[in-house]
Amino acid sequence: MKYSFMSFSCPQLTLGELLAAAKRFGYDGVEPRIDSQHKHGVETAASAAQRKEIKKQVAAGKVALACIATSCVYANPEITKQNVDYTLKCIDLAADVGAVRIRVFGGSLAKDQKREDAVCIVADALRAVADHAKRRGVTVCMETHDSWCLPEDVAAVMQRVNHPAIAVNWDIMHPVRVCKVSMDQAFETLKPWIRHLHVHDGTPGSTQLMPIGKGCIDHKRAIELLLTIPYEGYLSGEWINWSDPYEVHLPRELATMKSYERASAAH
Repeated sequence: MKYSFMSFSCPQLTLGELLAAAKRFGYDGVEPRIDSQHKHGVETAASAAQRKEIKKQVAAGKVALACIATSCVYANPEITKQNVDYTLKCIDLAADVGAVRIRVFGGSLAKDQKREDAVCIVADALRAVADHAKRRGVTVCMETHDSWCLPEDVAAVMQRVNHPAIAVNWDIMHPVRVCKVSMDQAFETLKPWIRHLHVHDGTPGSTQLMPIGKGCIDHKRAIELLLTIPYEGYLSGEWINWSDPYEVHLPRELATMKSYERASAAH
């Protein structure tokens, strides 16, 4: 397995510092959250020269850009078009700096919006960027998040899009915590499209983060399931505004995940 973490763990670090921290703690990649005032400089506003320098800096080391985390959302028809345009810019950024995935959201449904209508809107938006993503060698991964925590809803979008450049970012906590879906159920539903993962732990009814293994999310089972398929993506830690310093939680969480992987591979 390959492991990465989002820049939310240490938004104050420059790209060089972020890559150095990842290498020091034993991570294989980092996932920059873009356009959120983090200090890494991987942004849609970056110039061609800056993008070339970012790609060169990453290529010089052993830590990859696992994914570019965006805030693209599509379900609200009033802002779908501007988010499609933004997604195209994010795809170009990812390709220019050497990342092969971006993370997007389905977005929150409006008060009276029907699920079937939202599925069509999100699917059409993703289809609108799919060919460009394929040409640029980037996979657009829709996260199990917000109004799309239920795996069947995300699968409905994937089935409607039916394009190799459109896939799923399986945030393994949200289906379990929000929709009370088992890890096995979520995996079986999303299995054909899983290209990226977000990992973190917590408890039902709370947004408070907990160390992996201390909450209700069975990360060991997630790894066991991933080992049954040819998964080539990353398991990326998403720890937003955690009270634990990054020097504490980054090595601790990785050690726990690797212990689960060793135990799973031994069976």
